[in-house]
Amino acid sequence: MGEKGRLKPGKLAPIFLEKLLRKIPIRDERVIVGPKVGEDAAVVNLGKKYLILKTDPITFTSKRIGWYAINVNANDIAAMGGVPRFFLATLLLPEEETTEELVEEIFCDIISSCEKLNITLCGGHTEVTPGLKKPILVGMMVGEAEREELVINNRAEVGDIILLTKGIAIEGTSIIASDFYEELKGKLEEKLIRRAMKLREEPGLSVIKEARIAVKTAHVHAMHDPTEGGLITGIYELAKAADKGTLIYQREIPILPETEAICKIFNINPLGLIASGALLIVASPPEAKKIRKELIKNGILVCKIGEIKEREFGVKMENEKGEVIEILPLPSDELTKLL
Repeated sequence: MGEKGRLKPGKLAPIFLEKLLRKIPIRDERVIVGPKVGEDAAVVNLGKKYLILKTDPITFTSKRIGWYAINVNANDIAAMGGVPRFFLATLLLPEEETTEELVEEIFCDIISSCEKLNITLCGGHTEVTPGLKKPILVGMMVGEAEREELVINNRAEVGDIILLTKGIAIEGTSIIASDFYEELKGKLEEKLIRRAMKLREEPGLSVIKEARIAVKTAHVHAMHDPTEGGLITGIYELAKAADKGTLIYQREIPILPETEAICKIFNINPLGLIASGALLIVASPPEAKKIRKELIKNGILVCKIGEIKEREFGVKMENEKGEVIEILPLPSDELTKLL
């Protein structure tokens, strides 16, 4: 929290959020995963299949918000072992700068992004809202999972391996390169900036492919889509959901050269920068080996970055100096330093 209890931009602190979530009663016994820190979506038992429900807003950028909303929400469905099926959008537009052209552009972005992932856009709400400075898109994604493929993070076990796909801060790097292009010009090579902008397409923000490979290949104990707050917050959330400890090896964390260069310019910690595009996968050592082999076979970078420990061990990381330090969620995403 900031001065006099004022909250900083971004997600609520996990400890405060957990306190709030404990107050929510679950009145329907078919809800098998309700509000909980570290779980990417809610899950309802419909008998033959599980229904997966997720909502997430796009607030850190005003560019390509339709594309971001589809991919970010779809990722959370995939991280539960599900397939995204239906999308509803609430689009709030600023009073001063909204034109029909802008609205049509956002609508087309939503539609084309849904088509690419075979998702049906089936409803929502659009309005011009007084007091806004930029468009805000709040998405709700509905997915489904086969009973044997559902992934709930409290199933992680001591000794499990933690895998990470692609690299960290892919989304944050792409946002900064796009929104702060003028500040980066002259400080970095043009080619590097352009590559950073395109990270949202290649390697991309979607984790659906790797999540489906994982659940089809082996028995997955947990998966988590680290987003706001970066890998540091993602690991903390994963540990809280599993009620376990973790040991992460910083030297094994894949960081793209574009991310390193841009974070250095703005004095940003890449481990705390919004990280959509990466997927944390937790499985036993033999199953993790199968998953790694299959992901590599499909051209997806994957690294072993740590292991699950007893809860008493705590949430920790061995840094590049070999020191084992405690991991705490950041008060806000590193991107907020630039907003």
